Amino acid sequence: MTNDILLTFGILLIAIVLFSTEKLRSDLVAILIMVLLAWSKIIPVSQAFSGFSSNAVVSIMGVMLLGYGIDRTGLMKRLSQGIAKYAGNSEKKILVLVSATVGLLSAFMQNIGAAALFLPVVRKISAKTGYHPSKFLMPMGFAAILGGTLTMVASGPLIVLNDLLTQHGVDRFGLFDVTPIGLALLLAGIGYFLAVGSKVLPKAPSASNKNHQEFLKERYSLPDTVWEAVVTSESTLLEKTLDESPLWSRYRLHLLALSENGSVDYAPWRKTRFRSQQVLAILGSEKDVRLFAEETGLIVKNSLDVFEPIKNEDTAGFAEIILPPHSSLHGKYLSEVAFRKNFNIEPIACVSRDGVRVSPFHHPLRSGHELIVFGRWQDLVKLKENRDLVVVTDIPRPDAAELEGKQKFALLALILSLSLIMLGVQLSLAFFTGSMLMILTGAIPKEEIYKAIDWKTVFLLAGLIPLAPPSIKAELQNGRPTCLWELFPDGAPSPYCSLSACWLPFSAFSCPTWPPPSCWYPWWSSWPIPSKWIQEAWHSW
Repeated sequence: MTNDILLTFGILLIAIVLFSTEKLRSDLVAILIMVLLAWSKIIPVSQAFSGFSSNAVVSIMGVMLLGYGIDRTGLMKRLSQGIAKYAGNSEKKILVLVSATVGLLSAFMQNIGAAALFLPVVRKISAKTGYHPSKFLMPMGFAAILGGTLTMVASGPLIVLNDLLTQHGVDRFGLFDVTPIGLALLLAGIGYFLAVGSKVLPKAPSASNKNHQEFLKERYSLPDTVWEAVVTSESTLLEKTLDESPLWSRYRLHLLALSENGSVDYAPWRKTRFRSQQVLAILGSEKDVRLFAEETGLIVKNSLDVFEPIKNEDTAGFAEIILPPHSSLHGKYLSEVAFRKNFNIEPIACVSRDGVRVSPFHHPLRSGHELIVFGRWQDLVKLKENRDLVVVTDIPRPDAAELEGKQKFALLALILSLSLIMLGVQLSLAFFTGSMLMILTGAIPKEEIYKAIDWKTVFLLAGLIPLAPPSIKAELQNGRPTCLWELFPDGAPSPYCSLSACWLPFSAFSCPTWPPPSCWYPWWSSWPIPSKWIQEAWHSW
């Protein structure tokens, strides 16, 4: 065995140890391996960086862009809303629908992205039904993994495998060649959780599952119910301003929005006047809202029609704001700065520096005061640019309403990419063609292109590709030691034996590392016997 062989296996051992112990982040381990291979002169420097131009790596980047565009235009939101509406409160129906949808979605995009897109859906369903999120999160995660085996384009290992087959002159798999196997795996996975899920999944709720909105409501005893009321022609509020109404002073209610003649005014100014047929969005308890409506002549609706989006945590919610030192708002009342008029945000509560809760309307602002407000995320994002106020709450990305008109382009781009793949076009070219269509049509904003790609994954894959270049393959093949393959010099006695001989080491290597790197396992890329056995097994079936 030559020094190069020993050095190569030494570097491989370092990679396994670092991946297993997680002392370094996985992408940094991959870059370290790439650098060590170059400095040890096992491979030329040009080959050390060849992974960045690999068809597999570029293909995965394209999949990330396509997945981002699908999410950004709201296609996923529409799909998730339909699932939530149809599933109702049935635990098994929710599990099947969520798992099946995520699994099918994972067939055409990266499984991590598919699972991430459905996380908000699962949280909302859990909050609505009272089920523990893990009842759905774990099955959803497995469905995303198994769904990636439905096609050759969604799973990192399968993309890498097809790329390696091409490099070695072996016929590549078609887009749907693995679908029968993948479908069986997906159905078996969903069936398993349906059959024994009640025994293996958590039953008791956990306080740690509360999101930030629930935390704020509990900490500050905030009302969380929005009511829709109509101003009648006989209402005592007619022609009165918000300041003149008993909304806050007597009932501690908050006017979140006002709709008139089809236009909506969020957090109306205190000088806004009430008129007949206006529709109001009021935040408060049912008892107080009913009393207020009875006194002022409003009609309270049983459900939200005009203001349905306000209930959606993807659109609006509570936020904490702190008045920093030297703020120009120090000593001023909210009415003086026209808080609602300028920011379109409704003040809910105010907490002083010593923790005493005071009225946000009747006390001047002081440095260190904490304001609890309610508003749309798109308005709160703008507030972050104001130096006189500090938004403490993490603001989610505003609902991409302006991109909803681009949904048809996102869907067209996905269909185009898949069609090109079925016509035999190289994966990287097909995916980037679809991605460019999304970018040029505005489905992916130009300033978000690089944010759409998970660069850690890109560097991880690109860094590990040099583990099996031609020079290493030649060295290993010239001096390979006795191993499992040489137990059967004339070929495996059966297809099951040959497939097991390949499957066991690959699975073992994937456990401490990550599935895609196992596709570059030197035994596979260097020794022709396993691939020959697999081909024999494939044809014998």
